[in-house]
Amino acid sequence: MQIQTPNSALQTMQWQWGQIKPYFQELISWNLTNATVGEWLTGWSRLKEFLNETYWRLYVAITVDTTDEIAQEQFHTFLDETYPLASAADYRLKRKLLESGMVPLGMETPLRNIRTEVELYHEANLPLLSEEIKLSAIYDQIIGAQTVNWRGKEITLTKLFLLQQSHNRDEREEAWQLTAKRQLEDREAINDLWVQLMAVRGKLAANLGLPDYTTYRWKQLLRHDFTPQDCHLFNRSIANVAVPASWRIDEKRRRQLGLYSLRPWDLEVDPLERPPLRPFRNINELVEKTTRVFNYIDPQLANYFKIMQAERLLDLDNRKNKAPSGYCTEFQTVRRPFIFMNCVGIHDDVLTLLHEGGHSFHVFETAHLPYAMQLQIPVEFMEMAAMTMEYIGDWYYDTDYAGFYTPAEAARAREEHLKRDIRFWPYMAVVDAFQHWAYKNHVEASKPAQCDAAWAKLWKRYMVGEDWSGLDDEMVTGWQRRLHLIQVPFYYVDYGLAQVGATQVWRNAVKDQGQAIAAYRRALSLGGTVTLPQLFAAAGGRLGFDTATLRQSVSLMEDTLDWLSTVSEG
Repeated sequence: MQIQTPNSALQTMQWQWGQIKPYFQELISWNLTNATVGEWLTGWSRLKEFLNETYWRLYVAITVDTTDEIAQEQFHTFLDETYPLASAADYRLKRKLLESGMVPLGMETPLRNIRTEVELYHEANLPLLSEEIKLSAIYDQIIGAQTVNWRGKEITLTKLFLLQQSHNRDEREEAWQLTAKRQLEDREAINDLWVQLMAVRGKLAANLGLPDYTTYRWKQLLRHDFTPQDCHLFNRSIANVAVPASWRIDEKRRRQLGLYSLRPWDLEVDPLERPPLRPFRNINELVEKTTRVFNYIDPQLANYFKIMQAERLLDLDNRKNKAPSGYCTEFQTVRRPFIFMNCVGIHDDVLTLLHEGGHSFHVFETAHLPYAMQLQIPVEFMEMAAMTMEYIGDWYYDTDYAGFYTPAEAARAREEHLKRDIRFWPYMAVVDAFQHWAYKNHVEASKPAQCDAAWAKLWKRYMVGEDWSGLDDEMVTGWQRRLHLIQVPFYYVDYGLAQVGATQVWRNAVKDQGQAIAAYRRALSLGGTVTLPQLFAAAGGRLGFDTATLRQSVSLMEDTLDWLSTVSEG
């Protein structure tokens, strides 16, 4: 007998719980045996995929237009009515599989995740989880509405950021100050939102009798292969290796600009007064050139990207009332990715599209896996897959390949990328250490003024090359502008670990790109069927938190920077 499932996720977006419940009831009533477990898992997987896709299609709708009230209502209805009841029914299915004692082929590692999810389940937490998602969406509304008047024209802060590349220092400062002023107007609104989120997160841990939200979140992120203590070690390694390297980059910039100190508005301008890099004039040109880059990396990856274009799975332009930042998600029933971005014509847009393209390739490469549970990929490896595309894509910017830049401009673009990534590790350490402090000191961190003080202390420790004197309010509220702290706590360290892994794949590709990309794709195809260290190893890298491992990556980047400077400054 074949288990019935809905026909389309577009259909289930409009369904009430009463229409979904019978599918769960049928699965709950099944007699599990070695002969039936495969079919049962397939039916359960299909149902999970429909509900996952329903959530993400609704989420996409509220991010492409943060003022769409109908989409907001549908999203909230799903979170309030369907999500808690579906989670409760899904919990029963997880218990059913665990109690059967069966370990279907390819489910060894996913079963480890299921055990953790069962441990984490608590009925009282279901409405809290819905509330957390809704509060996180409010942040998007706040940021999405931030615009300023510049020279008589209303523009987004993302577009105003372009002026940070201006050679006119007064203009840069004026644009930066205008941005900061607009952001500070929402200081209290974000403070209030933070207090509400801290209360919800504290209850999530308390309801399970866990010592703190950090413990809860570690389980929720299914982190089996490293601990908070490993994160502390990684942050110390960053202090030992990346902070000095970042200072060397900032000090060179300061000397080139002829400044006494680097102010926040001095960090994006070209220090040699070359014109800003303008890699594309419109979205179509960006997509066309990025397709060429992917083709030089691997033709099959380019084919995946062409499928996304043909099926309208890219929303890349920046506009008012669009949620900030960028993401790639998956519509699981059709095994297709969707990329969301805010492009304004700068090199960061190219890097972001390469990055999100790496995420999208994960979706295509795992399409063969039969069970939804096998698609729970450790986020550290998901980010490694994405960042690898940035580093390999760096090689193909110039006129002989994609046509983004001249050879000298291409070298400069690579140089700026590597400098940015070295400087990222200290910033990542600020973000990561801040949230470890916050959830270890929950009561204190529920007071925004204490958060300001904690952020300032960490900023001064890790961001040693920047001068924020006289900008106290702007500096101490930096935590408000890191959406990961508001929306996806403890996620940010994944970028730092992934960056280490991606540089290891890059090192391999220098020796043999074909072999390195083949290993990369094989690792992606494993999905969540093996552990995080095994995924890193399959891709040709190693999961490491220590100073020696980080130093290998930083040394490769600094050596490459030395060579690139002779070409770009030539």
